[in-house]
Amino acid sequence: MKKYTFTEKKDTRSGFGAGLAELGRTNPNVVALCADLIGSLKMEKFIEENPERFFQIGIAEANMIGIAAGLTIGGKIPFTGTFANFSTGRVYDQIRQSVAYSDKNVKICASHAGLTLGEDGATHQILEDIGLMKMLPGMTVINTCDYNQTKAATIAIADHHGPVYLRFGRPVVPVFMPDNQKFEIGKAIKLTEGTDVTIVATGHLVWEALQASEQLEAMGISAEVINIHTIKPLDEEAILKSVSKTGCIVTAEEHNIIGGLGESVSRVLVQNNLVPQEFVAVNDSFGESGTPAQLMEKYKLNDKAIVEAVQKVIKRK
Repeated sequence: MKKYTFTEKKDTRSGFGAGLAELGRTNPNVVALCADLIGSLKMEKFIEENPERFFQIGIAEANMIGIAAGLTIGGKIPFTGTFANFSTGRVYDQIRQSVAYSDKNVKICASHAGLTLGEDGATHQILEDIGLMKMLPGMTVINTCDYNQTKAATIAIADHHGPVYLRFGRPVVPVFMPDNQKFEIGKAIKLTEGTDVTIVATGHLVWEALQASEQLEAMGISAEVINIHTIKPLDEEAILKSVSKTGCIVTAEEHNIIGGLGESVSRVLVQNNLVPQEFVAVNDSFGESGTPAQLMEKYKLNDKAIVEAVQKVIKRK
């Protein structure tokens, strides 16, 4: 099995900031909007280099989405930035009507997603945003795993015509994906080869899945780990090819068990190849205040939980 290592840790939101700054230099149609969270979204470099292409909307997220939709009519490619909770739940009507239904080329970029924004607590820890966004017709949903992948995804979505929801986070996490990688929307990445179980993970859970796979190897269990960075459109072919070999699957995500990656995978399995599945996700609850590590442990979103899910699902083969 290929071993993945890291030499540094960075927050995925900084990957977004780096990607946006790069777009500022290479794509004159890219503009950025923010709802009073410039520092949290790491948008400073883009603003420094392109002040005329930045719009500070203030704490008026619904207005920001409406302005972004309008900017697309003139050929601009707007990137909106705020916390995931405010990027989706607070402005769902505006996204549905003005962006998705109207097929506007808006890139909704959301930081501080999931439990790992930590101490701000349940009111800010949105765990249903993937479900909200994937249900909208025409909406592409991307959830990246590290700094490098977030930077690559940010750059890639500028060339994709149509609405995109790009989800990333606050905590520093291992940087383990290649630098300057080519990001392909809707194309899963197989990280390890395995024969006993498939683990498909997204976002911060990808690194945890890799750690789990090494522990499982020591137990004599061969795990195939797949990085699902694009939840919609889902790479069904990659999932089905893997489970045809392994015969069972574990899905891992920092999201509610209802409405996320796991349910999307279940639909694919039911329609094509019904193998046993176990879920690593938040079990239909809100979060609470705590450090990211404390929350990931309490809500069973780590390598230990993935190992336990694998041991359970293999018994059901």
